[in-house]
Amino acid sequence: TLHITMLTLNVNGLNAPIKRHRMASWIKSQDPLVCCLQETHLTCKDTCRLKIKGWIKIYQANGKQKKTEVAVLVFDKTDFKPTKSKKDKEGHYTMVKGSFQQELTILNIYASNTGAPRFIKEVLRDLQRALDSHTIIVEDFNTPLTILDRSLRQKINKDIQDQNSALNQVDLIDIYRTLYLKTTEYTFFLLPHDTYSKIDHIIGSKTLLCKCKITGITTNCLSDHSAIKLELRI
Repeated sequence: TLHITMLTLNVNGLNAPIKRHRMASWIKSQDPLVCCLQETHLTCKDTCRLKIKGWIKIYQANGKQKKTEVAVLVFDKTDFKPTKSKKDKEGHYTMVKGSFQQELTILNIYASNTGAPRFIKEVLRDLQRALDSHTIIVEDFNTPLTILDRSLRQKINKDIQDQNSALNQVDLIDIYRTLYLKTTEYTFFLLPHDTYSKIDHIIGSKTLLCKCKITGITTNCLSDHSAIKLELRI
């Protein structure tokens, strides 16, 4: 059995060299095999800036403006054989399919604050044929998925309900919430409203659930978001 540790974090910009250095040190301290980053803010001209020793396999989606941008990094010492990749030209998502002894599809998404549920539904529709029973989606949805994902316990609106329905239609579930039905941990603090929320998620195919273990939501010195770590046994 191969244990794959995945880490996901909204880094909130990596244009400063000192921040990229700190990120590299932080990733090494967490020791994942796959690391997914959102909001790198690295444009098409900046792809070469994302360099970490021991991490040559990097799959980026970079736009023309420093607004979004995402990346999937795979540790060199893993026996990962990529077979297909696809990315959004505006930098909102990147997908890589390949094999770690067994097939795995990794999709990293960043959804902007405005219209996030609608955007997620569009991505799921566009990539529906590529999403199979070996799919893991890591993302900053910029929206909670359940009532427990907000400290104020507001009701989930219709857009989010429709988004959750779209996930269910392609047999995808919120792995964290399925494993921890009543746990209230958050990944983001909104200072103006003094509220906590869990807007960063790990979604997976239902068939992978028995192989997944969320090992923690952890704060860091890089971002105002917390990271989520997942252990996958394949």
